Amino acid sequence: MGAAEIEADDVAGMLRDSMRGLLDEHWRVDRSKDETSDAMRGIWDRLVRHGVTVLGADPAEGGLSEILVVMEELGRAACPAPMWSAVLSNVVLSAASPCAAEMRKALQAGSVCMAFSFGAFDPDHGAGAVNLEGEMATGSLRFVEAAGSATHLLAVVGQGQLALVDLNASGVDRVPTRAMGAWGNWQLTLKAAPARAIAADHINLSQLASMARLMLLARAHGAARRAFELALVYARERHQFGQPIGKFQAIQHKLANCFIDLEGVRLILRHTARLRDEGSRDWSYFADCAMAFGSPALRRVSLETHHTFGAIGYAEEHEAPQHFKRVHLDTIALGGAVHAKRTLAGHLFDNGGMGLPAYDLGPAGNELRAHVRRWLAQHWAGDRKAGFDARPFAKREFDAEFALDVGRTGWIGLGWPQEFGGQARTPLEQIAFMETMEQYEAPRIGASIQANALMMFGTPAQQRKYLPEILRGEAMHGMGYTEPHAGSDLAALRTSAVRDGDQWVINGQKIWTTTWWGKYMFLAARTDKNATPPHAGISMFIVPMDAHGITIRSATTMYDGSFANIFYDNVRVPLENLVGRVNEGWKVLTGALAFERGLVGGGIVLKVAHAFEQLRQHLINRPELSADAIVRDRMATLACEIEIGRQLMMHCAELAADGITPPEYGAISKVFSSELMERFGEAALDMLGTRAALSEQMPGAIDNGRFEQNLRHSLMWVISIGTNEIQRSLIAQRALGLPRQDR
Repeated sequence: MGAAEIEADDVAGMLRDSMRGLLDEHWRVDRSKDETSDAMRGIWDRLVRHGVTVLGADPAEGGLSEILVVMEELGRAACPAPMWSAVLSNVVLSAASPCAAEMRKALQAGSVCMAFSFGAFDPDHGAGAVNLEGEMATGSLRFVEAAGSATHLLAVVGQGQLALVDLNASGVDRVPTRAMGAWGNWQLTLKAAPARAIAADHINLSQLASMARLMLLARAHGAARRAFELALVYARERHQFGQPIGKFQAIQHKLANCFIDLEGVRLILRHTARLRDEGSRDWSYFADCAMAFGSPALRRVSLETHHTFGAIGYAEEHEAPQHFKRVHLDTIALGGAVHAKRTLAGHLFDNGGMGLPAYDLGPAGNELRAHVRRWLAQHWAGDRKAGFDARPFAKREFDAEFALDVGRTGWIGLGWPQEFGGQARTPLEQIAFMETMEQYEAPRIGASIQANALMMFGTPAQQRKYLPEILRGEAMHGMGYTEPHAGSDLAALRTSAVRDGDQWVINGQKIWTTTWWGKYMFLAARTDKNATPPHAGISMFIVPMDAHGITIRSATTMYDGSFANIFYDNVRVPLENLVGRVNEGWKVLTGALAFERGLVGGGIVLKVAHAFEQLRQHLINRPELSADAIVRDRMATLACEIEIGRQLMMHCAELAADGITPPEYGAISKVFSSELMERFGEAALDMLGTRAALSEQMPGAIDNGRFEQNLRHSLMWVISIGTNEIQRSLIAQRALGLPRQDR
């Protein structure tokens, strides 16, 4: 992040801490059921003195980022203080005629408490409407928040015009409404009630509604996260069958899924608010993405939270039901996800349609992206690319000549330290490179995990020998890890390495090995069969694949690629081929993976984003499909999920900029993006029909079988680099602090 973004996060963090302290001291969850109580008046006075009631009036006093922090904290505390109405009223009154200034000052001082309604402009047509004739307002409004304790109402009556109604005047009837089993909304009936017209010609009602939905989503996020935190505590403390329920894999994976959803919502809210505060036009697109994803995601979290609590969560005196109700009410208001997805579909298809917005990767990242595009347009286009694309997929996994061309640019060492010949580029620059290579459908290059291992644990002699080969694009390294009895449980591997004089003698079998055709194999072998724990007896070796005693039996994968079963029979390698110390291979393996894990999910979601754009173009070319309501809904859903995947990628890049991405965050990105790739593949087949199932080089195949092949390939990403089940356990134990399962 840039200095301005770091400063903004610091400000938001301080505001969060101060709000939480205030609410912890002056509000109890059980008070949320009575908004007319003295406690409600008291907490509103506290918020006025805290200075947050000015939010929405002047960006200098705080932007959308600060507004969402306040709303999240109110949701977390189950506090129904009317901040939503106050912020929207501040926005409107600040843009209104000067005569509204006195009302705005009264609102910010706390002498006026405002309710707000979009009336007939609410996408939910059940919200009612108000008509303004002269100085009289007539109509009925439903689902008006905080109207019981409010002194005034601001209701939209037309584009650029609102009615200001004194709720204590004659002609106003207020009836409390119970929704989702909770009180807090009101039905208002206005019968020639005295009203004042407020002109707000500069207000864009669509954008105001987007802001309103974001505020409600932020409050729902605060509520859902608080209930989730309570469920985590319960999972650690509640014992069944002689152990904490948080030790059961089913509970761990359930809560890991919740955490992934919560982090997705948190990041998309933060990103959207930052864009609006910076004046970006893309903010409203991301606001719709936030609601389209966040509404079902937070409701899933609420359901799973209650599943974790079991019967104790049914009790009304428990805190969790309050949050369940809040999440559901806030995520369906103002049209909820349905309206957001309709808007997203319009963005994607109407008037020629627009693709996914490009991310700002900073000056260096944006410059590199443009540079790589120019280079690829010259070196990976025309007959060269057409010839490559005409090959069967099994021959498109690697292109030796292209790797050498990229090697001459130095980009294979994009993120390497300069001392090893690299360019020491930032994670954002690495994303720029990955994204552009994917968009131009360039073949894979490099051996990043092995290079990381050599830079971290290799001897100077190993670094001088192997790193330049990788950097120049001359050598690919495979990874020899998986065995018949050791997959995700790599510590169970049996391939052995025994020292014999100045050599290591390797015996064993590796299976499902990709890049088996590379120059070297980065191989894990057991050097101490009696080590406790088992992973303490593993060492790492570089094995030349032309060594005597290696037998390769290649096989075709279900996605038309290849892997191999490889047998090592008395394969001898020099002592200097040991990477790191004897019996410390686990450290080498996990240390190297830590640098890569954060970008693995990013690489996957960039593949999905590129395929999504190809699919969108196909649908645009078939108007009967792009106009279909189900197709539009599914594409909107995929679009918002891609943005969540990209946000997780960007967050991993932020963390990596300060060191190594924590494994649990790399796992979150990998789990979400790999399963998104599967969902995308399934959806593409549904939308395009049977022709999309035709495989490459078949007559009539769409994009040479791109979509069906992507679906078959997606399974690999869910399984490889640690299955998603293993990743969920890692998230549960590392990020959520749940106990490790017994082996």
